[in-house]
Amino acid sequence: MWGGRITRLKPVMTPVTTWKRKGGDLATELRLLLGLAVILVLVLISRPSSADILVNMDLKQRDHLKAYGLAYQCLEQGIAVEWLLNYRGGSFLIRDGDEAVNLANLRGVSFEPVSGADIARIQSEIEENNMEVVVLEKAPRIAVYIPPTSLPWDDAVTLALEYAQIPYTRVWDDDILGGRLNQFDWLHLHHEDFTGQYGKFYAAYHNADWYKTQQQQYEEAARKAGFAKVSQHKAAVVQKIKEYVAQGGFLFAMCSATDTFDIALAAQGIDFLCNQYDGDPPEPDCQRRLDFSKTLAFENFKLELDPLLYEFSDIDVSDEALKRGPKIYFTLFEFSAKQDPVPTMLTQDHFAAIPEFLGQTTGFNRKTIKSSAVTLAEVQGTEEVKYIHGNYGRGTFTFYGGHDPEDFRHNVGDPPTNLSLHKNSPGYRLILNNVLFPAAERKKQKT
Repeated sequence: MWGGRITRLKPVMTPVTTWKRKGGDLATELRLLLGLAVILVLVLISRPSSADILVNMDLKQRDHLKAYGLAYQCLEQGIAVEWLLNYRGGSFLIRDGDEAVNLANLRGVSFEPVSGADIARIQSEIEENNMEVVVLEKAPRIAVYIPPTSLPWDDAVTLALEYAQIPYTRVWDDDILGGRLNQFDWLHLHHEDFTGQYGKFYAAYHNADWYKTQQQQYEEAARKAGFAKVSQHKAAVVQKIKEYVAQGGFLFAMCSATDTFDIALAAQGIDFLCNQYDGDPPEPDCQRRLDFSKTLAFENFKLELDPLLYEFSDIDVSDEALKRGPKIYFTLFEFSAKQDPVPTMLTQDHFAAIPEFLGQTTGFNRKTIKSSAVTLAEVQGTEEVKYIHGNYGRGTFTFYGGHDPEDFRHNVGDPPTNLSLHKNSPGYRLILNNVLFPAAERKKQKT
């Protein structure tokens, strides 16, 4: 199973009757040739096979982010890829693909040729430690929920996908309501407000051109889809996404898409928006009527109804994170790779502690997280949980707080982060773990 490829050479022998050497001895010549053949075979056996390479993901890797793109492209081309969980930062073993060497060189990705003996040694180390081999089966079909409007902020996931050269398809509300999600394995949601409050940017930006354009386009889209309000339109979209997860889809969300997704689910059929957003006041008993049984990750949260406050509920912990400042780290949990490969895959990194970064939703108040969700990372000594994962139906959801892993406070209108300056970003690696996660051979999770 783990043996390298050995090339066997068949020597071409000249008939003895025609082979003459002046002053030579035939037996001596045969012994010399036999000795040379043995040496050649030994060299070929000991030389690493170019068909198997280890893409190391530890501190020696030149470009961690493009390494994920390399693994993805190999899967697209039918080249066998194994994810070595917890081995040298979550390295990739790429087999039977000489083309992978060319691809790695083109991308500037570090790799090491490995022989059959090397692979056997790696396998032994994995077997004896908290490590595991996960076979990646196929390149997942990726969709990213992106508005048709041009808004003054970027999306860390699209930045990561484009830098890593991983293809994706843009989808929006009409695609989702039209049933197009069944074409994809993985869906990403980012800086989106599924409550219909336009990101609660009213106080600071309601006179800005981009805000007015967004509101007009969202209202027109809602009417076209047959809804009286944007909040009703978004609630229908969220329900479709929830059904997609239940049927086996992989959902990944960051920033405000995390908490507003669950708020929209809990508030289905309830008007809790102020007249600045939908033209009429909220229902007086809206908080009491929230149904937390409908949500994926959060429960027992309290809505923030003030339209002038830049917050949706007490799920988010942005205020506390801002007070702590930029010199804070969140810590990844360590899981049993053999018993719990899923959370282990999602936390593969070359650092266990990662610099904090803010977002409209920076992190999650642990008091509002359902017990069924698995905590993947937290800010130790605080109530902030940064990264969570859970199952719903036949699918999964993973929520990652914050907006841009390489910008502590990414403000509206700031330029996109140049990932060529952050090619070894541990925060961005967590995003790309999620991109490859659906490619893994499915095994039952213990946690």
